[in-house]
Parts: sequence; structure tokens; C-alpha cells
Amino acid sequence: MQRAGRHGWQPPEGSPMENGVRQEPGTPEPPGPTAPRAPRARPRLVFHTQLAHGSPTGRIEGFTNVKELYAKIAEVFDISPTEILFCTLNTHKVDMQKLLGGQIGLEDFIFAHVRGETKEVEVTKTEDALGLTITDNGAGYAFIKRIKEGSIINRLQTVCVGDSIEAINDHTIVGCRHYEVARMLRELPRAQPFTLRLVQPKKAFDMIGQRTRTGKSPGEGRVASGKETLRLRTQGPAMLEEGPSPSEEEDARRVDDLLESYMGIRDSELASTMVEAAKGSPSVAQLAQGLDSVLGEFAFPQEFVAEVWAAVCHPKGDKE
Repeated sequence: MQRAGRHGWQPPEGSPMENGVRQEPGTPEPPGPTAPRAPRARPRLVFHTQLAHGSPTGRIEGFTNVKELYAKIAEVFDISPTEILFCTLNTHKVDMQKLLGGQIGLEDFIFAHVRGETKEVEVTKTEDALGLTITDNGAGYAFIKRIKEGSIINRLQTVCVGDSIEAINDHTIVGCRHYEVARMLRELPRAQPFTLRLVQPKKAFDMIGQRTRTGKSPGEGRVASGKETLRLRTQGPAMLEEGPSPSEEEDARRVDDLLESYMGIRDSELASTMVEAAKGSPSVAQLAQGLDSVLGEFAFPQEFVAEVWAAVCHPKGDKE
């Protein structure tokens, strides 16, 4: 028979104790002091978005790459992700300097440009270069980023910056990367007409932007207050990183210009990747080997690799 003392019931001899506290039979023991702590919650990153031709403002979060970003935007506005051609940051205009790439500032406002009218244009290649600079949205659509003044394409008034290239001679190129499309156009024979099927971004009436007090859509002209950016990756989670330094931005701009002059494409993320590789390569040969191992599908010519190495490692020797 058990007795109660001054302090109430006392545990029988031999009953399990842990730090002076009796454990009821069948109850698990609490974790010891070495139990791992729960991982710290990552900050919740929420971005604001609109359709570039006009829409209410939506909120998106929880994406790690461009395809997931497009899916989130499409869900907010009840459209298909394939309707989105590209996105710009902090402006609803078709401004190729404000294209969304692999990084988004924490204060950036995202504008999605969706499919508008489809048009077909017949082109005769009278010169080797058409005068097009091509980029892609990372989700299957290649589009025109720049048109060289005085070029073949420049003389065709129906072709505009921002137009997505959907097909070449009825051969669909949806799903191709920008460098593949540039290569197809470069390899077309001279003096033989071909047809481009283009999709232009949906346009809004000019009066829509004039109904607000400022004449600008919400978010236009907004400048990020900090240098932190969300870096989107094709594989793995998105990472919060410090923005590039001014010198790194300048190096990437030089390499992006070289990409345009040699290959007819622009890709700021590709340029940044090549800058990192060049800074870790003591010679042109080692840079060529490094680029071939990670970017072999581009088949960069040797003279181009040499130009990249010189632009990054000896920028003062470059001719403007």
C-alpha cells in the first residue's frame, strides 16, 4: 500500500524518473538536450503582379524558377501559362532593358505580357545577317529583343521588338532556346524567301494608363530599395542573394554585347555565367575547356571565347 507524505503522492521505488519527473508507464521519454532544433523558417517572399495590358493587382509567392513563376501568375489571372510571352519588371511597356531574367529584386513589380494577334511575314534573306537579336523567356518562347537599324528586318514594318517567333516556314520552334532559333535563321539560304509566324504581345488602349493620377501603372518607376535579389534556378530552390557589384554588371554587359555581335542573341544570365567562368580561368584555353563542359551546346567559336576572356580579365584593352 502506498502512502502520501507532506508533499502528496510519492513514486514507488524503482519507478522511471527523468530529471526528477516521474514518467507514467507507456509514455515516451521527452527528447534529451541533444535533440536537433526545428529548422528556421525561411522568409516569406511575396511579389505583386499585373497583366501588362491592364488588370487588377495580384500577389504571387512560392516559385523557384521561371516556369513556376508563370504558372503562379496564370493562376492569379485565370489564364493558361502558355499565354504568357515574357515579363518585364517595374514597367508595363515592352521594354527589353527591363526584361525579367533569372533575378528579381525584392521590391520589383512584375508585369506579364500575354499573347496578342498572330501575323505571318515573308522575308527574303539578301544578306547573311537578318539584323535580329533573339532571347527567350525560359519557358519555351523565343522572341525578338532588338532589331538592328538598316537591317533586312528593320525594313519590314510589321516585325516589332517583343514579337514571339512561333514558327519558321511552318516549322514550329516553340520549346527551342534562343540560340537554337538564331542558328536556324543564320543557316537559312540566301535569296530564298521564308515565312516567319509571329505573335505580338497584347496591347492596351493608351487611355487606360491615363485614367490614374500619375499616368503610370502601379509599380512603374519603382526602384528596389536594397540589393538583395531572388535568383531563380532551373534546378533546385530559388536563392536569396546579394546583387552583383557594378564591376560585375559591367563585365556581364560586355559579354552580353559579344553574344549579340557573334551569335545574334542576348542573355544576361548566360553572360553572368560566362563572367564567373572567365574570372576563374587563367588562360583562354582553360576558359574554352570550362565553357565546353557546361555550355557545350552553344558551340562557341574560339575567337569568341578569346574575346570573352579579354573582356573580363583585361577590360581596359577592349575597344569600345
